Amino acid sequence: MRREAQTDGGRAKQRPAPARAEPARSAQSKTAKSAKGAQAGAAQVKRPQVKRAQAEPEPAPAPRAGRAEPQRLSSVATAVRLLKCFSEGEAEIGVTTLSKRLGVAKSTVYRLASTLVSEGMLEQNRENDKYRLGLALFGLGALVRQRMNVSTEARPHIFALREATNETVHLAVPEGAQIIYVYDLESTQAIRQRANLGERKPAFCSAEGRAMLAFADPREVEAALNAGLAARTARTDTNPKSLRKALEQVRALGYALEDEQSETGMRSLAAPIRDAEGRVVAAVGIAGPMQRLDDAAIARFAPLVVNTANIISARLGFRSPAAF
Repeated sequence: MRREAQTDGGRAKQRPAPARAEPARSAQSKTAKSAKGAQAGAAQVKRPQVKRAQAEPEPAPAPRAGRAEPQRLSSVATAVRLLKCFSEGEAEIGVTTLSKRLGVAKSTVYRLASTLVSEGMLEQNRENDKYRLGLALFGLGALVRQRMNVSTEARPHIFALREATNETVHLAVPEGAQIIYVYDLESTQAIRQRANLGERKPAFCSAEGRAMLAFADPREVEAALNAGLAARTARTDTNPKSLRKALEQVRALGYALEDEQSETGMRSLAAPIRDAEGRVVAAVGIAGPMQRLDDAAIARFAPLVVNTANIISARLGFRSPAAF
């Protein structure tokens, strides 16, 4: 019995042994936790590297540049629209009108107009503070500059010529063997001649064309006479020899006269316009029915037409005494 008790006691004494094994398992648990912690720490250490790798391209500035570009393009588009507001019938426009027409604030119009003025693309009339197209636009092309200079400077004077004669007034520029009408102010009378803006006619049979050919380079004259002289009416002169004589007469008179050679039943006279270098760059003329523009009317109106051409030439920089 005692042995059993001892054995039992021994067993009782040996029972704490498994309890001593628990710290080992606890140590293993701690080791596992430490390993997990180390792995978590390693993961935490790696995360900034991932973030840095994603941040390396730095895409943020690109969107800012992208947003600025449409703004710049929008300003350019608005400036172009502002310039297109001006027309033949509306040479000067104020800020309020431009603001309403463009659908932008007055401050925006002021800013754009100031920039355009500084670049010479707009001018401001000091008398009424309105804006008008500037001379810098004419530098975009020699031909455009030439035409626009003439039409801008001629505008008030051709209006005055129509008031004085009450006949249709034309302003034309040369285009090879042809002329192009850049202004057409019709007479207020029922029977009158019409010419659409931008319409072309042969130079050899129109008063404006002859006024320019008479003072053109001889090579340009020969090119025009050799371009094909098609008759427009029954009275159109298509003989190069007689046309050369007609041009000599224009040089002697200072103006050109044509009777029904361009339009049946119509008569016209025109005088040349010169630029600062003395080159003939345009012609101004009047036209009307034969019944009104008789010889007496031609004698009265010819000095007015020539004087108008001289005034416009002076505005373009040409200096010469008037023919009349």
